[in-house]
Amino acid sequence: MALLTEEQEGMRKLVSDFAQKEIAPKAASYDLTEKFPMDNWVKMADMGLAGLPIPEKYSGAEVDTVSYVVAIEEISKACAATGAVVAIHTSAGIMPIYLFGTEEQKMKYIPDLASGKKIGAFALTEPGAGSDASRVSTTAKLDGNEYVLNGAKCFISNGGVAETYCVFATVDKSKGVKGITGFIVENGTPGFTIGKKEEKMGIRASSTTELIFENCRIPKENLLGKEGEGFKIAMVVLDSARIGIGAQAVGIAQAAYEEALKYSKVREQFGKPISALQAVSFMLADMAIQIEAARHLVYHAAALKDAGLPFGKEAAMAKTFASDTAVKVALDAIQVMGGYGYSREYPVERLLRDAKITQIYEGTNQIQRVVIAGHILK
Repeated sequence: MALLTEEQEGMRKLVSDFAQKEIAPKAASYDLTEKFPMDNWVKMADMGLAGLPIPEKYSGAEVDTVSYVVAIEEISKACAATGAVVAIHTSAGIMPIYLFGTEEQKMKYIPDLASGKKIGAFALTEPGAGSDASRVSTTAKLDGNEYVLNGAKCFISNGGVAETYCVFATVDKSKGVKGITGFIVENGTPGFTIGKKEEKMGIRASSTTELIFENCRIPKENLLGKEGEGFKIAMVVLDSARIGIGAQAVGIAQAAYEEALKYSKVREQFGKPISALQAVSFMLADMAIQIEAARHLVYHAAALKDAGLPFGKEAAMAKTFASDTAVKVALDAIQVMGGYGYSREYPVERLLRDAKITQIYEGTNQIQRVVIAGHILK
């Protein structure tokens, strides 16, 4: 286990105790029903977990990034879908406003988000703009004191349950990435509707939807940053969000490993627990090594951010390694448990389904390698 300060270790124990008592027992049910975990959200908000890294001035808990990722790890260990809700809300729903919003925007939006009264979301991906975010085709045209948005977004985490969306559109397609601009859009704005809800392989309780904009008028004061700064805003936000996804992946991997370890000690074959078999014990040892390495990468990226040092490369490395580890560990956990691992009676089949998305969202692992290569080849 990575070395934590007394405060950070206190955060781990607080969130772990809560998550195992309140969240974990309901994870299978939420996965089966695909129902958004609103009761989990309300309880987490009451504990101050909806705005952990946000200053107290804006109703946040004002903890460091390491403490934040510790919390995401423990929540995700109990329920990856609930972990996704918190991570997306905080890293991508609040952070664009906190980092690039005006003081008026911060005071208007962040207190309700950081206190958990409202949920936030981040809307960049489109049917034709996934890994290549520069191909955003949703348009924003200035008309008097309002911007008029037209277009559609897809695969938006927290879609349909969020009240505040950070949306990216182009004000001038001929300018490419320099035309992409950020906006704050409130749910209920005329012309803004929620499209289909995705039926997903994993994190099924997390709401993922389309967003549709048809002559959606938003006030000029909802411009996030300046015109043309949207791509930069999105890339900065994604750097931070990748640390949270890395933490989610570590939590999933830890949960799968613990299930396999526990099972290996009670399942007997050939007259002894299967944990005594070298083939199994070596698998468990490799799982433990990979998880610890992933955790150190995630915490290191978080510590760099806390120190005010560059962390983009390390965040991409952490997200890539941790998500690859989550998938491999979940697969190996199923193998250790055999037929029981493949059955819904045990959680590891769900953990494998949940793990897969961590290799995809906030930039696929192939894109992470592009980012990493860009840093090391400078």
